[in-house]
Amino acid sequence: MTLRSRLVRPSFVLAAVAASTLMSACAPLLVGGAVMGTSLMVTDRRTSGTQLEDQSIELKAMTRTREAVGERGHVNATSYNRTLLLTGEVAADTDKVAVEQAVAKIEGVRTVVNELVVAGSSSLAARSNDAILTSKVKASFIDAKDVFANAIKVISERGTVYLMGRVTEREANRASDIARAVSGVQKVVRVFEVITEAELAELQPKQGQTQSQPQPQTPPKQ
Repeated sequence: MTLRSRLVRPSFVLAAVAASTLMSACAPLLVGGAVMGTSLMVTDRRTSGTQLEDQSIELKAMTRTREAVGERGHVNATSYNRTLLLTGEVAADTDKVAVEQAVAKIEGVRTVVNELVVAGSSSLAARSNDAILTSKVKASFIDAKDVFANAIKVISERGTVYLMGRVTEREANRASDIARAVSGVQKVVRVFEVITEAELAELQPKQGQTQSQPQPQTPPKQ
């Protein structure tokens, strides 16, 4: 069984796009001796503690799933703000239930969203296509300018795109529309935690300088 956390590694052709998918990662990058990554972390709408907890949940989910179904499937576990999304394929309905029950017992998990399907494991080619699809959706978010790309986690499985993050209803609708318009996307599933505009405003000062709230342009003074 191949079990992987959803940090997608697309081909080098999409390396520039793929770099943007790593913005939500917690580990800082060392570039020229300087620590890079702190400013990227603060654009995530989770606390740094929650980000670390999500990473821990994903690692534990890998172990629990392996214990539950062994080699009888290909399961991906993605945690965002302690909501755990399961995607991939398993051999039987009993395996699907077993995986959900196993990961639900992990300390810190609030909710399990079980999107596993009973089917043969996807091919390497299909997984590669999904990785490219994820990069294309993320690139579309960046190009849109009015979407906080780093506030949304994108997971692709067999052409279905799952969107996770703490967003307002307005942001959720906009992100969903953008994702649906990307070539190759067959379906969009929203696994968002919806917050109010007031809650978003409270988060804005914590977003750092890399992604600020889009502001209307002011005409220059004459």
